[in-house]
Amino acid sequence: MAAQAPTDGLAKLSVKEEAANGKAATASAANGATNGGAAADHEDDDSEDEAENNAPEAAGTGAAKKKKKRKPKKKKKAGAATQQSDPPRVLISQLFPNDSYPKGEEVEYVDENRYRTTSEEKRHLDNLNPQFLVDYRHGAETHRQVRQWAQKNIKPGQTLTEIANGIEDSVRALVGHDGLSEGDALVAGMGFPTGLNLNHIAAHYSPNAGNKMVLAQDDVMKVDIGVHVNGRIVDSAFTMAFNPKYQNLLDAVKAATNTGVKEAGIDARLGEIGEAIQETMESYEIELNGETFPIKSIRNLNGHTIEHYSIHGKKSVPIVKSNDQTKMEEGDIFAIETFGSTGNGYVRDEGEVSHYAKIKDAPKVDLRLSSAKNILNVINKNFGTLPFCRRYLDRLGQDKYLLGLNNLVNSGIVEAYPPLVDKKGSYTAQFEHTILIRPTVKEVISRGDDY
Repeated sequence: MAAQAPTDGLAKLSVKEEAANGKAATASAANGATNGGAAADHEDDDSEDEAENNAPEAAGTGAAKKKKKRKPKKKKKAGAATQQSDPPRVLISQLFPNDSYPKGEEVEYVDENRYRTTSEEKRHLDNLNPQFLVDYRHGAETHRQVRQWAQKNIKPGQTLTEIANGIEDSVRALVGHDGLSEGDALVAGMGFPTGLNLNHIAAHYSPNAGNKMVLAQDDVMKVDIGVHVNGRIVDSAFTMAFNPKYQNLLDAVKAATNTGVKEAGIDARLGEIGEAIQETMESYEIELNGETFPIKSIRNLNGHTIEHYSIHGKKSVPIVKSNDQTKMEEGDIFAIETFGSTGNGYVRDEGEVSHYAKIKDAPKVDLRLSSAKNILNVINKNFGTLPFCRRYLDRLGQDKYLLGLNNLVNSGIVEAYPPLVDKKGSYTAQFEHTILIRPTVKEVISRGDDY
């Protein structure tokens, strides 16, 4: 989920800290490693032993009974018991028993941080909170399996609502929480509404109820998916185009994101990362309908830190050259996302809002509208500070809530995230990964075979 760069003293789009209530290589279900795989069938062994002990001795002799020779048992292969379904509906925890979720891409630190890989002190720090990595790898494997299914199945002619529901139903099924019981969505599920951003729309567009928009053959669609497990959010995005003429745009943005991932690490300065991203991005150009366009970094969109139950933390990663001397630090979690455009390279708010999030430490306001009080209660119980959209409220059976929701926005309790758009007729693309700045290694938790 994109962060917009702060301009003219305005705070950047962010939802901070924890809610009150409060996993380069993709491993498929077929080859997923598991701890404590299936053992040999002891019940069969016991029954054969009993049969031997009870066998009658040969008649008329005192000879010892002959032991029956048994064939060795074939052990079941660990991790091969279950395959993922199509669409994805098999629990990730069932595919990877005993919390044995695949690691992301682990990249060793270099130069002055090289010592961290073997440092006993840093290893100790890395092992202090094992549940943190379990939750993150659980969410990351969910993300990989759902997005790879989506990449194979999304086709022109489908409605955006059909695409969004397919992705979100799959995420919820794989983590085992459908989000329909009170507080269920706070345990695991969607980290934020699925972004399906077409062409000049760069971010924060998701279909509301009644949306009839259909994906077309000539569209460029950014698919931004957030998965969380116990508030540990994996934020990763990709771009789909069905016409090969857009390939340079996709290649530019993917390369720029990979540059940002490569440059990230302990003590890396955010402004220098932005400069490297921009240099990579703007080394590309694209020809469309006989006209050549430079591919520009969208200068007022950023990567960002991720906090517990909060998709936008306090640090921003620019995607253009910047004087920001803020450093990445041990323990930080970063979403490295880059956006390229054939347009102005600058976005503005435009269109019907679908994304919202409750603001942490929002002011206490005496709400007079009963509909505002009711919808705030629903938000507190079901989303906390996790971003949500109007379709999620619809799923919960809420209706006639828009007046109350707008009142919460106007009161500074909930923040609205309008779609972010470049000039009409332009095309934008996005790629994104989540990185854990661990004490011993940098783990690109969302890395997969696809990107």
